[in-house]
Amino acid sequence: MTQLIRLVSISCVASAAALAALPAPFDQAQGVPSTSRGTQVPESRPMGGKKSVTTFFVTSAGPGRGGDLGGLAGADAHCQALAAAEGSGDHTWRAYVSTSATGGQPAVNARDRIGRGPWYNAEGTLVATDVEDLHRNNKFSKALAVSPRLDPINGVGDTPNMHDILTGSRPDGTAFPPGDDLTCGNWRSSGAGRAQVGHHDRRGQGSGVSSWNSAHASRGCSQQDLVSTGGAGLFYCFAID
Repeated sequence: MTQLIRLVSISCVASAAALAALPAPFDQAQGVPSTSRGTQVPESRPMGGKKSVTTFFVTSAGPGRGGDLGGLAGADAHCQALAAAEGSGDHTWRAYVSTSATGGQPAVNARDRIGRGPWYNAEGTLVATDVEDLHRNNKFSKALAVSPRLDPINGVGDTPNMHDILTGSRPDGTAFPPGDDLTCGNWRSSGAGRAQVGHHDRRGQGSGVSSWNSAHASRGCSQQDLVSTGGAGLFYCFAID
């Protein structure tokens, strides 16, 4: 009997250790999303807190110069201005765009620019718990990836289709290696180059269309080039605080 109890105890300890080693995207008892660090995150946030509930949005409009966003600083400033206009300027905003290594300057990864999360849209609905969740388990859709006013962004089936969202990034949120320009000259070109885009509605034709951040490259970097492949020069904005 003593030997049997000892075997059961060892088995229980081993099972507990195995469970502890598993990733925990959800709290099994409560069904509450958790970050990769195990911190529980609510599925939604109510309005009326100390800071704006909005910590993620798709720009309702681009600067209007195609892939020329004014570099990283210009893209960030555009996010900040749009957020401020809708009462979310109490956060610090960053554009989800990567840049390539050039002129002795290192590449910048979009995933490294946007803080730690969690992020919520203008309705207070959870978009992602953290950076890992965003790139591995994200649940992007047209209904979730909305403007700072909670307006939907046109997607497949709408006229015009504007689901091509500028990122210049690979699926894991990192920059492309030097070579083919997929960042419109690090977001300063409205002519030469191309831009890697994602689909905020995760719909389209061909391979990779379900990727929110790395579906395909644009035809070019002019505003018309972006429009011709289903875009409008829009990009994602994330609050880092």
